[in-house]
Amino acid sequence: MQTAKLHFSQAENNYQIKEAYKTLRSNVEFSGQNVRVISITSCTPGEGKTTVAMALARAFAEAGKKTVLVDADMRKSVLVGRYRTGSVRLGLTHCLVGRERLSSVICETDTPNLYVVFAGPVPPNPSELLGGRIFSKVLENMKQVFDYVIIDTPPLGSVIDAAVVAKQCDGTIMVIESNAISYRFAQRVKDQLDKAGARMIGVVLNKVDISGKGYYGHYGSYYGKYYGKYYGKYYGNGEEPPAPPPSQKTRTAPSKDIEPDEDDLDELNYLAGVTRKD
Repeated sequence: MQTAKLHFSQAENNYQIKEAYKTLRSNVEFSGQNVRVISITSCTPGEGKTTVAMALARAFAEAGKKTVLVDADMRKSVLVGRYRTGSVRLGLTHCLVGRERLSSVICETDTPNLYVVFAGPVPPNPSELLGGRIFSKVLENMKQVFDYVIIDTPPLGSVIDAAVVAKQCDGTIMVIESNAISYRFAQRVKDQLDKAGARMIGVVLNKVDISGKGYYGHYGSYYGKYYGKYYGKYYGNGEEPPAPPPSQKTRTAPSKDIEPDEDDLDELNYLAGVTRKD
């Protein structure tokens, strides 16, 4: 198993934002006990789906739930460059083409109960890999070990990968940027998820301007300042965020696919340092 340190921006440690994601976590829990594998997608790039995926996984981990965040946005991943520090050599691609065992590509982070599988090299056939037998087996094995599996997928308005992943999940959350996406476009994306047989459990309206003088804007600002000041030190407010990691060079995917046997696919059950959730 690999290890990785995660760095979060000062905004992500803001009290109001953390409370919002705790609310999202609670809403997911109320969706049912069987909703444990959750995919996150959006209509277009830049709407904040990766931020939502990481924050939701972090919220579950902080609640004591053993959680793994899977970066399935293999075409243009932003998870590595935004959150990871340190050296991580292996990713999801290595596992899906049979080059590495699942236990080798999982990263234990410095956040208790939070594990991450980074995307890895850019493959030439991400849709086929995500819709294949190996990825299905990966999710099955993860459910045996982790309480929650959060999957960051590409924008569905750009490529079909998110629909391929969503039909294998217990639920899907769509992230929509406020005042940026038309109703018709969002409806077409939802229709695509419906056609794939995905279960929509909710929508996150992201990047909402709460600085106005409306009712919630006023009280949101008041309580944010009050509790933010009280809990500021705990949540890291006022501290300088660590420097971002150096830009990553794009690597090519392994050229030869090796079909693993069933023992390789089941190997997650014997992860050193990771016990079953029960």
